[in-house]
Order: sequence, then structure tokens, then C-alpha cells
Amino acid sequence: MPTLLSIQVGMPAEHGADSISDKSWESGIFKYPVTGRLWLDTINLPGDGQQDLKNHGGPFRAVLTYGAPHYEMWRAELERPDLPYGAFGENFTVSELTEDQVCLGDVYAVGEVIVQVSQPRLPCWKLARRWGIKDLTARVEERNAGGWYSQVLQTGYVEAGDSYELLERSYPQYTIKRLYDLAYKRERNLDARAELTAVEALSTGWREMFARPI
Repeated sequence: MPTLLSIQVGMPAEHGADSISDKSWESGIFKYPVTGRLWLDTINLPGDGQQDLKNHGGPFRAVLTYGAPHYEMWRAELERPDLPYGAFGENFTVSELTEDQVCLGDVYAVGEVIVQVSQPRLPCWKLARRWGIKDLTARVEERNAGGWYSQVLQTGYVEAGDSYELLERSYPQYTIKRLYDLAYKRERNLDARAELTAVEALSTGWREMFARPI
């Protein structure tokens, strides 16, 4: 069974110039591991926050999860063998699962909490600046490997080591990977886009996106 390997949090902070740009920038993408039991409410974990509340945060995006299987590949490709969990700005790092296995609307039990997968995470330029790798965001997009957001159906305590147990799967046809393909128009399926506009488990912003003509 998949396991919650690590929990990361971090608050928005100002960051200076780097190898990509000489302009300062503000972000909450720097996430650091925390230990012990943490209370997850319907918005976020304690000590966690987002700077850009238009594209991050809110009830549909209470927690960002990333699949630990990606890390072996990224550590080798980026030549950073010590790349830590949380490197992609995620709150939860989970064993076994990736965007190929996780589906929209999946309901998982994690410790005392119940979460429901609500949308993929579209990585922005801040991920590239986080690591000083100019094309990192593009690489993540190309692989459909940005992780997924969940809303919290039942609040409670979570802790690294908790199982990540699938309770319900209502939309097996819509993996997170497929939602990426639809969003990036790699799959141009009008029927699927129309169907997704009526899926209440999908975040409001994504339903609106799929309602727009392509």
C-alpha cells in the first residue's frame, strides 16, 4: 500500500537574484520536512502558505502531493543525488503513486484525514527559479509530472508513515496524466472536456478551463 513518506511545509518569503534572473521574487515554493502529527484543515497544514492565491491554495488545493517514484529519475537527470523530498513544492510525498495511477476524484484515507483528488498541479516558472534550472518547469510539463492537488473531506491529524489508502475511485478514465494531456491540448477530445465541466470533484478553475472552446 502507498505510504506518506514525508510532509513538507513552508511560508511565502522574498528571494533574491539568482542564475536565472537578477530580479527578486516572492514565493512559498520552498517546502521543508516536518515531523510529528500535524493537523490538516480544509485549507492547509500549519506553517504552510502560498504567495499567489489565484493559482495556489484554497479548498480545492489544500494539499499538494507528489509521487516519490519520480525522485530517482530527477536525481539522476538533474545530477543532484541529494534532491530532497519537497523539492517540487509538495506537502505530501507518497510512495508508489504517480500521475499515471492517480485519478480525478480519488478518495484517500491518510491518518485521520480523508482527501479527494481535485486537479493536477501545473508547475510555474517559480519551480525553475527554486533550483536555478531554467528549463525545469518545461521538463516537468513535458513529463506530466507536476503532482496533484486534493481537497480535504475530513480534517484530522496526519504524520509521515501513515498509509495512503484508496477508498473510492469514481473516474478511472481520468488519470491525472490524462488531465494534463487535455489541459495542454495533447488530447483534443471535446466530449471529455464537456464531461469534465460537470464533474464536481474537479476544481472550479479547471471546470471553467474545460468549458472554454479550443
